[in-house]
Amino acid sequence: MASTLAQLQTDHAHETARGLGPGSRQTLLMATGIECSYPTTQGGRRRDELEDTGHYQRWREDFALCSLLGARYVRYGPPYYRMHLGPGRYDWSFTDEVLPAMWDEGLVPIVDLCHFGVPDWVGGFQNRDWPPHFAEYAAAFAERYPWIKFYTPVNEMYLCARMSGKLGWWNEQEKSEAACVQAHSVQCRASLLAIEAIVRRRPDAVFIQSEMTQAFLERWPETRKQVEFRNNLRFMTFDVLYGRAPSGDVLEYMLDNGSSEDEQKWFADRGSRYASQCVMGMDYYWNNECTLEPGGEEREEGSMLGWAVIAMEYYRRYRRPMMLTETNVVDRGGGEARNWLLRTWHQVQNLRHNGVPVIGFTWYSLTDQVDWDIQLREFRGEVNANGLVSLDRKLRDVGRVFQQLANSYGGEPVIRILPPSLCGSVE
Repeated sequence: MASTLAQLQTDHAHETARGLGPGSRQTLLMATGIECSYPTTQGGRRRDELEDTGHYQRWREDFALCSLLGARYVRYGPPYYRMHLGPGRYDWSFTDEVLPAMWDEGLVPIVDLCHFGVPDWVGGFQNRDWPPHFAEYAAAFAERYPWIKFYTPVNEMYLCARMSGKLGWWNEQEKSEAACVQAHSVQCRASLLAIEAIVRRRPDAVFIQSEMTQAFLERWPETRKQVEFRNNLRFMTFDVLYGRAPSGDVLEYMLDNGSSEDEQKWFADRGSRYASQCVMGMDYYWNNECTLEPGGEEREEGSMLGWAVIAMEYYRRYRRPMMLTETNVVDRGGGEARNWLLRTWHQVQNLRHNGVPVIGFTWYSLTDQVDWDIQLREFRGEVNANGLVSLDRKLRDVGRVFQQLANSYGGEPVIRILPPSLCGSVE
């Protein structure tokens, strides 16, 4: 395996042969992911889904399953909290073994550098000193694995900020709007610094970002103003990452809760520098569409508009290539997962047929997950049947449907029709 790593570090012709080099023909990204969340929860206990799902012991089998299913692209998050030992100190033993094995299996990693947690020495997402250290880690990672092209620097920043800073469930377990805004700003700064560090070492890197896709719908006329605010707030992450001015009410919210005009100017400058190398990754689940009660409570309503309608609202705002980077539903024995897969897949295809640059589809994750029905807050050991395969690595019905779609459509061009409005590309 060490010889494979050395070859990949020096031989970029290997990459071109895989269809990933300059000028190569990119195809539709049919992807799955290895669930890798690792926040700290009540009492400072660390959740690690790589451990809970058995991936540390069965990673070779998992990679073989990805290949069998036709998931050529894999969202993969190495355990950052185990690897970044301190400022300038890293443990590469796990990634030195598994990343070349992924490549040998014919898989293309989309490397998730930070997924809901930080090393113990960082403390949490309130730590404003962390982003430069994370950028150093990203630089070291890109130098060690120069053949990796696709990255998700920080996963779902607003969701993580809400869980960690507003709801008090993860990491620093704060419960205020100010803590939520700070956690979000810290993660965004870390992401932008990491992008800059990686581009210096891999100028053609592509950043497939990941944030939850939301829609708030009005059921009560008296909630109209709050619904409008929530529908503006959902854009906060991509506004920052792409250097776009947020709406006035969101800017006021951020400034009222600890951000500053200097920080906003920094975001506007840094975000606009690398937007052309970014793909707007959107995560969509049944609970991402909500109505608001008159008292302000959110009521999850299931799929009402559907991902395609909501995705178009994001596309009109940013005019960026998009990817459905996460979706799943728990199968309770009635074909729910199969039906959800086909529903979201056809929405992706409908957008592509209409010239919208949706470059890929992801069922997340490969295996069932553990305790995500309670957002990892407690160690119940409840298996959530939302994977393409079960935890004993048996193919589910939804996995068979994914396999058929991947084999049938995985060779399509990455962008079916290139509209004149498209800014940049993934090449």
